[in-house]
Amino acid sequence: MTTDQAGGLQPFYSMEINALARGLEAEGRDICFLEQGQPAAPPAPKVIEAVRAVLDGPQPYTHFAGLPALRAGLADYYATQHGVTVGRDSIIATMGSSAGFILAFLGGFAAGATIAVTRPGYPAYLNTLHGMGYRTVEIPVTAADGWRLTAAAIEAAYLAEKFDGLLFASPANPTGAAVTREQLGEIVAVCAKLGIRFISDEIYHGLDYRGPSVSALEFTRDAIIINSFSKYYCMTGWRIGWMVLPDDVLRRTQILQQNLFIAAPTLSQIAAIAALGERDYAEEQKAHYAANRPLLTGGLRALGMPVDESDGAFYAYADVSRFTNDSLGFCKDLLQVAGVAATPGIDFDRVNGHRFVRFSYAGSKQTMETALQRMRGFLAR
Repeated sequence: MTTDQAGGLQPFYSMEINALARGLEAEGRDICFLEQGQPAAPPAPKVIEAVRAVLDGPQPYTHFAGLPALRAGLADYYATQHGVTVGRDSIIATMGSSAGFILAFLGGFAAGATIAVTRPGYPAYLNTLHGMGYRTVEIPVTAADGWRLTAAAIEAAYLAEKFDGLLFASPANPTGAAVTREQLGEIVAVCAKLGIRFISDEIYHGLDYRGPSVSALEFTRDAIIINSFSKYYCMTGWRIGWMVLPDDVLRRTQILQQNLFIAAPTLSQIAAIAALGERDYAEEQKAHYAANRPLLTGGLRALGMPVDESDGAFYAYADVSRFTNDSLGFCKDLLQVAGVAATPGIDFDRVNGHRFVRFSYAGSKQTMETALQRMRGFLAR
């Protein structure tokens, strides 16, 4: 089935490459996993301890918006990290950021609304929007502008084709590009001027390498904020995230949460409460990513793949056009021949992604070094 036949849907290639890689691993192959944005480290030990302490008891549904202690902890997080006051009743604990996107779209927009995203961007944005019957506008960002979205680009795209909402991440997936405080303020301001509802995907907050992460809440209470424990807190498989909602969509979103998801998983919420107090552990993991960043970026450049060193997250979005015009085929061959799993750029950009491949440096230093060595041999064939 083609993308058009699927109503705008296409496979999530990162997950499809991972499935192929796991199959090869099951056959006895040694695989370097650089395809998924997934920390190699487990959650902090106190997170595991907190869950073990309640395993023998019942695990009932929690309050639909999440445990009061978790929402209070998140309110404290915004006061401490961002200097803003957020009431715990404005927060909903979600089944990862993925559920947050669904709730944000259904809670914040009428059926058939048009929502803008950047290109390249996280593939689930378009696939979720198309799957739910929303229209989309893509605003291109390029290596020439550091892969960063600007207020001017938003306004130009809006004048060309009006849209109701903008979903934007900083740091971004797949490029790791992050806007400055000033640039984020300009983005918030232009959305307010044009009457565009702003959804701020802050899932990679904490993983900025230039300075503290900046939340849209520092500029406005009208934005929908989506975040997660997956990346910074090393809890991808726990499927626990959260939203901060403006008053005008709060009650509708609460009702949707009750009916679509009931509540986030109880054990994951308990783990999340503990994780909020373990930022020192999270910072230790971040230091590993920071060390891997120049190692992988420099190694890819030496192999003939132009790539910018990311501002945040843990990705290198490399130009492979010297070697291929088919990033999916390239990634399949790289996996089969060299045992290196990477994600084709068509996951993130359906127009120009055939020239790019995303590599994650969230794994170990040894994994980075082994992957680069294998790719050197693969490209020299």
